[in-house]
Amino acid sequence: MKLALCVIHNRDKAQMMTALVSSGFKFTVIGSSGGFLREGNTTMIIGTEDDQVAGLRSLIEENCQTREQVVSVMPFESGPPGAYLTSPVKVPVGGAVMFVMDVDEYHRF
Repeated sequence: MKLALCVIHNRDKAQMMTALVSSGFKFTVIGSSGGFLREGNTTMIIGTEDDQVAGLRSLIEENCQTREQVVSVMPFESGPPGAYLTSPVKVPVGGAVMFVMDVDEYHRF
């Protein structure tokens, strides 16, 4: 048995949850936030059999898309306020990160 931790962008949450339910996966959702843009993410904890990991991976790839977002970036040491003018930068956001771990024991009560 495997345990998958999947961190996805909040914009992909509803579509991903629908796809998981339709495919018969059981999961738990935890709200989280990213470190770089400090935006909302969703962390999904998914238990699955070893032979279903490839299907889960494909499902996540199909439903979690990377997109570009324009952000203003301040330097770490910006000096006095107003001394530095920021210029917007396009950065990729979204997509998914999936961690897969072995499960030694599983109990459902």
